[in-house]
Amino acid sequence: MTGAAGDIGAIGRHLTVMLRAKGHRVRALVRRDDERAEGLRRLGAEVVEGDLTDLASMHRAIEGCPRIYFGMSVSAAYLEATVNVAAVARHHGVEAFVNMSQMTVAQMSITETTDSPQHKLHWLAEQALAWSGLPVVTVRPTVFLESFFLRLAAAGVRNHDELALPLGGSRTSPISAVDVARAVSVILDDPAHHIGQVYNLTSFESADLEHFARAFSAALGRTIRYRDVPLSPWMDKLRELGVPTHLAEHLAVMAELHTAGRYDRITDDLFKLTGTKPTSVYEFVKSNAAEFTRVEVPA
Repeated sequence: MTGAAGDIGAIGRHLTVMLRAKGHRVRALVRRDDERAEGLRRLGAEVVEGDLTDLASMHRAIEGCPRIYFGMSVSAAYLEATVNVAAVARHHGVEAFVNMSQMTVAQMSITETTDSPQHKLHWLAEQALAWSGLPVVTVRPTVFLESFFLRLAAAGVRNHDELALPLGGSRTSPISAVDVARAVSVILDDPAHHIGQVYNLTSFESADLEHFARAFSAALGRTIRYRDVPLSPWMDKLRELGVPTHLAEHLAVMAELHTAGRYDRITDDLFKLTGTKPTSVYEFVKSNAAEFTRVEVPA
């Protein structure tokens, strides 16, 4: 699997735990052999260091692995990486290739994409995989709870008791990366009847940020309010924090699409795959309360 050493919102580490629990051998590709890679070894994974855009790395990672999970963070090299991995996977005759895409691709076509450079790359990657003849299963989650709230909103909740995001009054249905990993583990455990399928994964509810602020309040035991911030200063803040231009542009388009109601979607694909309901925002915040709580320094 790729992306096993990822951080917030990454699926690979959760997936490693789940597949090892099912008795599967797991080979994890990492960019650097660091403490996160060592953590994967402790989970029982075989760790291979390499780059998704490097052919030799992919041969080392894929040879002898009949099933592949492919996921990659937002990157200008996303399409190159997808095709590189797919070419090597086809060479080695894999029996299943689970591709982590994005739900917005379901609303795109040969005549219409979005203004996000990353969305375009995801759409092109899906086209290339369809042409490849590989046994592909496509998973398209909506936004992740982890990246949506932990990465983008935790500081505002922690320091100012507010969800400060540029999403207007839109409704959205973020899903936990753990739930997505659970769905992928089901597919990889027995992939034959999933080949060729597309699974769109959402929460069990689609709601506005006022609703989610109330869920935060209930979980944290203090009042959290939603503040709709203008997109331009929010983007300026991302740039101040050193967010790469490719990612910042992608997040800006996601915010605009949210405001336009493009993330107001619900499916029951997760339940069909796993037999379990998605994690609620209340449950998510409760289990990550420390991330949203200010640490008082003794005087």
